[in-house]
Amino acid sequence: MKYDFTSIMERNGKDAVALDGLGQDSFAPTPPKDGFDFIPMWVADMNFPTVPTIPEAIIARAKHPAYGYFEISDAYYDAIIRWHETRNGVTGLSKEQIGYENGVLGGVISALTSYASPGDAVLLHSPAYIGFTECISQNGFRMVHSALKKDAQGIYRMDYADMEEKIKANHIHVAVFCSPHNPTGRVWERDELEHAMQIFETYGVTVISDEIWSDILLNGNRHIPTQSVNSYAREHTAAFYAPSKTFNLAGLIGSYHIIYNRTLRDRVTSKGAKPHYNSINVLSMHALTGAYCQEGQDWVDELCQTLSQNANYACDYIHTHFDGISVTKPEGTYMLFLDCTKWCETHGTSIQQLLQKGWDVGVGWQDGRPFYGECHIRMNLALPFSRVKEAFERLSSHVFSA
Repeated sequence: MKYDFTSIMERNGKDAVALDGLGQDSFAPTPPKDGFDFIPMWVADMNFPTVPTIPEAIIARAKHPAYGYFEISDAYYDAIIRWHETRNGVTGLSKEQIGYENGVLGGVISALTSYASPGDAVLLHSPAYIGFTECISQNGFRMVHSALKKDAQGIYRMDYADMEEKIKANHIHVAVFCSPHNPTGRVWERDELEHAMQIFETYGVTVISDEIWSDILLNGNRHIPTQSVNSYAREHTAAFYAPSKTFNLAGLIGSYHIIYNRTLRDRVTSKGAKPHYNSINVLSMHALTGAYCQEGQDWVDELCQTLSQNANYACDYIHTHFDGISVTKPEGTYMLFLDCTKWCETHGTSIQQLLQKGWDVGVGWQDGRPFYGECHIRMNLALPFSRVKEAFERLSSHVFSA
């Protein structure tokens, strides 16, 4: 490979919550026992150096000693348009249909408050990303969960009958959608998106689609933009993207929406503009243009190969070594969602005790309960393969050996 996905990057003391946040709150792993170093497999960021064109772009701009007021450049919009055309087959996207968002969750709330009032019900699938559940509840909306169901092959599927029943019963007119899905790693197929959109159209539901994971695709899977499946989806979906998951830029802040319908776009933009919080950082703008280039595409292709290898190894290892642990191989994202129900029942162990066993030996996995996985663990595989291998060998020797 051209890029380095094998070296172990030193992140301690470099503002990385994944390592420096140990033991800081109930959500974070506790530090390991003596004799074990820590392998960060919890918070969803990557342990690879990003594509070189990003620091090059940031440094080039930072060398100019003035950082005053500025306008978003045409290069920023052009890079987004070119990226989506090349990666997702999107044609006809214009500058006017793109808008900066100070984080995907901020955009989700701008869209929610444009089409629903506090106390209104909002549909979302579970398991669910904790960022969704927190921001929806914190802003006074009532969450209605439609649980994803595993089919005979163990693949997570939408339960369309359940979705329709809950939309009708709760008079729902806004749904928060996740594509690819976090935390299960599903990459929705076209017919699945079409079926969901038929239901949304029938009941006049506006869709807020988080597609931040759309570049992280494993084993040849392809992302289908929600807005592309039919005319209703195009006109009634606010889609949110960012380079942050793809290139590990969460610390720079910077997302964007794609909204084709002018009325929907005006409402969402107005919500973000009125509190004056939604202003892009000049270095974040240059980071995106440094990411969304040909070298960035080449880097992402190699990243997805690396992550596919990690996911394939991890899932094969679990299936052959950890009896009672169930996992569906992710099609996108770099997260695993382990169902530990049978193992915990067999061994008379709580999920908290199981988590602690892993933390004690330096495997920094994450409690799945805040993601609506009752006895689940979430694991980040965006590490050099040697660290993934070491983590699973420790789990085999010290955690699941009982």
